[in-house]
Amino acid sequence: MSQEIELKLALGPEGPDALRRHPLLNESSSSATLLGNTYFDTARGELEAARMALRLRRVDGRLLQTVKTRGEGSGGLSRRGEWEWRVPGPGLDLAGLEGLPPAELGKDVLTRLEARFTTDFRRETWHLEHRGARIELALDEGEISAACRHVAIRELELELVEGEPAALWSLAETLAEHVALRPSDTSKAARGGALLTGEWRLPPGDSPSSWLHRAVVALDAHTDSGHGAWREAAADAFRQLADLGDTPTREAAHSLARALTNEAWLTPSNGRCLLWLAHRLSGRIRLA
Repeated sequence: MSQEIELKLALGPEGPDALRRHPLLNESSSSATLLGNTYFDTARGELEAARMALRLRRVDGRLLQTVKTRGEGSGGLSRRGEWEWRVPGPGLDLAGLEGLPPAELGKDVLTRLEARFTTDFRRETWHLEHRGARIELALDEGEISAACRHVAIRELELELVEGEPAALWSLAETLAEHVALRPSDTSKAARGGALLTGEWRLPPGDSPSSWLHRAVVALDAHTDSGHGAWREAAADAFRQLADLGDTPTREAAHSLARALTNEAWLTPSNGRCLLWLAHRLSGRIRLA
């Protein structure tokens, strides 16, 4: 098992092109790969309920099976358990799941697994050294497809290869000077599950970190659904956060709540404000 430590950032429509023009990247070499992924679960969604993800990934003529467990973190920063191995295909390697978290749900669950949704995207990757750390930047562009519904993938993942997590925040803040981006707490697997059922659920808020998490998940729901009610839910979560925070936190949260009255709220300035707030309040919250 390995453990991912990454910072997930959602980009606006102009974000990918702006990112490639960023001074840190426009003179750096990158590589691109097409990734096709099929996610599996039972018809009852038992892996999703346990916040596990099981997928088959097609890449460079190989088929990889991956298991991921529920993440911990908030404000886009997460730590997740991950197991990945090559399989012959075309279906799942059920024997390989023995001893891994999905098997803990029972053998009956494994026999009822079926393909549920797909994610297909182009991944462009850079490797940078920043503040004494080695970081992989992965820009994903494509779509999630489930139940004849489709949503766009436009996200940037900063994965820590070596060094301290503080370097991820520093790099994100540097990128945000030129790129409209924001933290995202919802995995592709969780987004696919919500698209499949047509139902988003917000986590509860009872502390500054949990209200921030609720706001970020509401923004993820707004991005995929386009429904203004989720933007208002995010604004309300920021107002609740403001009531609990100290003066700097209160000012930032109120600023974001006001910005969300405008549908085109995601600007580099507002993105930096949310990133600052996420860094300040980052903690171990169970993620989707």
